Amino acid sequence: MNTKLKGDIAEQAAILSALERGWEVLTPLGDRLPYDMVFDVTGSLVKIQVKCAWFDKASHNYVVDVRQTKTNRRLMLRKLYQPTDFDFALVYVPKQDIFYVFPVNVFISYGSSVYLAEATARQRKPKSATYRDAWNLISQWAAKRAISLRHSSNSGKPPAVVIPSQPLVKVFGRPALPKLQLRKV
Repeated sequence: MNTKLKGDIAEQAAILSALERGWEVLTPLGDRLPYDMVFDVTGSLVKIQVKCAWFDKASHNYVVDVRQTKTNRRLMLRKLYQPTDFDFALVYVPKQDIFYVFPVNVFISYGSSVYLAEATARQRKPKSATYRDAWNLISQWAAKRAISLRHSSNSGKPPAVVIPSQPLVKVFGRPALPKLQLRKV
């Protein structure tokens, strides 16, 4: 099984897990964005990056690359993610059918790889164990975000409404989306 197929399986497992929690799922067209999908959690949009872990026989741990990988026929480029690229990384461990749910800052702090220890006979739990099936982190983050947005919008001003204008803008010789205008109601 190639890495693209493993990634597709991990993304489908993430979609299923989100839908089971009652969240809506949005997927971008193509794969040029630094995130794989967006969860709509009670009105808050959460950008999600999905990774699939593999088993490293030498360390007896599951491993996932923390870097963004872009490939074409001749070249593979890797670069570090930025804190604004996504909100959470979901690392899928297919053999265990579990996810590790990492906030972006925790995920990118690992450097190039995260080692996930699934063995139970360890003297101490690794740092990553805190994020094992920690879906509540997404719910909590979304709730805090919704509260902060509500407080910032209570400025005493009426809400703005987006109304499309009549003429279409042409982009590269083709009609595009209409220009949007804001109007107070």
